[in-house]
Amino acid sequence: MNHASAEVLLPGGADAPDPQRGPTDTGGLHRPDLIIFDVNETLSDMSGLAGRFTELGLPHLVAATWFAGLLRDGFALTVTGQNPPFAEVASEALRGLLEAHGVPDVEAGVERIMDAFMVLPPHPDVVEGVQLLSDSGIRLVTLSNGSTAVAEGLFERSGIRDRFERMLSVQDASAWKPASAAYRYALDVCDAEEQDSMLVAVHPWDVHGAHRAGLSTAFINRAGVRYPQFFAQPDVQAESLIELAHILTGEHRP
Repeated sequence: MNHASAEVLLPGGADAPDPQRGPTDTGGLHRPDLIIFDVNETLSDMSGLAGRFTELGLPHLVAATWFAGLLRDGFALTVTGQNPPFAEVASEALRGLLEAHGVPDVEAGVERIMDAFMVLPPHPDVVEGVQLLSDSGIRLVTLSNGSTAVAEGLFERSGIRDRFERMLSVQDASAWKPASAAYRYALDVCDAEEQDSMLVAVHPWDVHGAHRAGLSTAFINRAGVRYPQFFAQPDVQAESLIELAHILTGEHRP
């Protein structure tokens, strides 16, 4: 494995690990009965969106700026007691960016990008990883700050819709993730306990929020980035869902 090799932090793993430490024994990890997946970027591959921005004459890096900005604004609205629809925040953030870059037909540009967002492909490891986790008997659900339609379409196109028990959105909760109420909503709907449930995400802020809500957590580190030390550390780091499945089923070998 490369520098993003799997790492398992045993209970009490909120303490920061040594970034240079190699894989550890997985024996102390409690296998979850329920996995709650984040959707956007965790399961869906958003890299292709950059092309839609360049087609409109914008630098490709604007795609990442847009997504980070809409999350920031959604979080701010959540902190102030609101629960805005993801698509509304996303579209309005796009309008500001497209206007600032002089795109002549802003509304057409917004529609083009939002349409592409609805038909994103999965990451290459997702289908096999989901199948392995499902075959192991772990219950699988999603919890997204976006609409359930994104996850439904993603899984239907990938042939893995039947592997998921539920598609959940914070629109039916009282707040966006990483507010504890969002995770609590998912647990209540699934009739699950915190200690038996795991959040899987590529976003450290999501991992942190789930940890604070009492769930175990897994950080999927496809890019091999350093996990921020100011957030609660994940119980598991893995390069892919396939690797995560091997860890949780006891098949992982250092």
